Amino acid sequence: MERLLNVIMTIGSRRRIDRSKLFRVIPDYADAPSESAAERMFERDKAAILELGLPLVTEADVLDENTVYYRLDTTAGDAVLDLTTAEYTVLLAASRAWDDAAAGGAARRVRSKLLSLGHDADPDLLRRAPRGSVESLPVLTPLLEAVTSGSTVSFDYRATTGALSTRTVEPWVVGVHDGHWYLHGWDRVREDARIFRASRIESFPRVGKAASQPRPARVDLAEVLGRLHTGDESAPALVEAAPYKALELRDRSDAPLDVERFETAAMPRPALRRLVLGSARWVTLLEPVEWRDEIAQVLARIAQRHEGAADLDAVLDAPARPVPRIRVASSGAEQLSRLISEASYVQSRSEVDLAELAEALGITQQQLITDLQVLFVCGDMGTGFEDLIEAEWEQGTVRVRNADPLRRALQLTDVEVTALLAGLAALEPAAGEESRLVAAARSKLLATRAADPAEHRGEGAEHDGGGAERRPPAPAPGAAPAHRGEVVLAAVHRALAADDPSDPAGTLTIRYSAADRPGTSVRRIRPLRIETDGTRSYLRAHCELAQGERLFRLDRIVELLADDTPQQRDNGSEAGSSVDVSGTVAGEVWLRLEPPAHWIAEAFGARELRDAGTADQPASYALLVDPLRAPLVDAVLEAAGAADVLHPTSLRDTIVTVSRTSALRHRPS
Repeated sequence: MERLLNVIMTIGSRRRIDRSKLFRVIPDYADAPSESAAERMFERDKAAILELGLPLVTEADVLDENTVYYRLDTTAGDAVLDLTTAEYTVLLAASRAWDDAAAGGAARRVRSKLLSLGHDADPDLLRRAPRGSVESLPVLTPLLEAVTSGSTVSFDYRATTGALSTRTVEPWVVGVHDGHWYLHGWDRVREDARIFRASRIESFPRVGKAASQPRPARVDLAEVLGRLHTGDESAPALVEAAPYKALELRDRSDAPLDVERFETAAMPRPALRRLVLGSARWVTLLEPVEWRDEIAQVLARIAQRHEGAADLDAVLDAPARPVPRIRVASSGAEQLSRLISEASYVQSRSEVDLAELAEALGITQQQLITDLQVLFVCGDMGTGFEDLIEAEWEQGTVRVRNADPLRRALQLTDVEVTALLAGLAALEPAAGEESRLVAAARSKLLATRAADPAEHRGEGAEHDGGGAERRPPAPAPGAAPAHRGEVVLAAVHRALAADDPSDPAGTLTIRYSAADRPGTSVRRIRPLRIETDGTRSYLRAHCELAQGERLFRLDRIVELLADDTPQQRDNGSEAGSSVDVSGTVAGEVWLRLEPPAHWIAEAFGARELRDAGTADQPASYALLVDPLRAPLVDAVLEAAGAADVLHPTSLRDTIVTVSRTSALRHRPS
């Protein structure tokens, strides 16, 4: 790393330098055991400099073709993104959506490269931007590199059946949906197109030979995922629902929030069944009659399977599935990218607070000091060791001088642009009025790419290469997002813009529909920030009624009310729910999951998985710790019999009560 930094400083400190002089002044080249060893070393360094995004130019002497000069092009206009302050702020927020050491490679480089652009973020906009979370996985960088280079990639993959197999794939697209990464491409073993959930890859992908299968001219990940879950049997349905409940079903059907009976949009039978079962505590399907009978039968089976205590001997005897440990060491390119960005960032501001710079980079102060110590011993080797970089960090203030060649923005690679696009996709559902800035930043990112290796937007379901599926979303009826959500988001963003706690514009009065209680509550809140887990968006706010901070799911804010509306706790009738499902299930919860219900283990962050079942009927045992009761009960019902609670018995009893009550409402009167 020090050698490479010295090469960059030496080349960048002058108009140009010839190859022979460079080999004499760089100690590692001069001390190489042979000229060919120095040549190989330099070729690797040239590739690394270009990978960093520095505009290295090679020129032959017009009079002597054996003399080769090198310089850093200071006129390259496409090396820097032309961003407004607002667009830069949105990209910085997007980098926070997935920036995690576990991601490795691209994820660790992007934030530092953004800092090298020399912009100052808009602090007010940054405060309003959603704080997001996209899966940070060590497998991402080689997958993205395989897409952009047109190479094959091999890895060990765990299907929802629990089977582990080695796959060799020619990647066509890597994209994000609901905060999760997916790979779509040609599976060489199965000789067919397949889609893979990246979190189920259990080995570091090995990039191999060039791909041979022609890549489709256009690959839309959302379209691919959507095709996996279409059905021939679609129809509208008539349902009854408790007011202000079953909000997803109401939004998809453009139904009023308070009516008890409404017709849904036409949708496939499995999709409607999922929505009805997932809200079975509040919803009764009336028509079509055949669909209603199916719901009743499913609920009755769920109740029957949960009666009494379960036998846990099989769980205890089952072998625990090994936890994949894919470790990625920080590469020299990542460290050097950070070093250059640190120097660029500090020089553009004369001096920077040590803690501020460490926070901006997402590293510890000790790591930052270690970086500065490396800068301190590097510099322009063409003038000897007297012209090194000056780095100071005493008393918590960082200064960097004599490092002008590092005072430049680093160009983003296709892989890094792809990572930023994923972050933008994660923020977009909660962007509200800032969605135009997200769109503008996305357009400028796409304009920097030599190719378009991946699509990142759109809806879809997840699907593994073997055909087992996970909760496909009911397709929207072709309409724009629900007006309710747009109104709520706009109001939240306006409230977040009010900095003064005494400003009435920073306070909202909302009607909120909790998942675990009937009816709604009326609360006066002061929004603090928007957060997202990639799947759902949440509003963290100070609640007057609770006298403290609370987290509200944005899609459960059913309406905005006048400021003088009296506050009240949940005030609905008990219709549709006669059992307490509030709070958490304390301690351990064991589930038996068949492949269609494996999504529950992922959604609730299973602490442990054990293999169960047979080759013909695969299943797994999942251990959850302290899960929320209401969402887990709804998830078990939504799985339509593919998920069984084994422990504790009290939770099994709750499942019996809820499913029996719901089944009775679906039986003919």
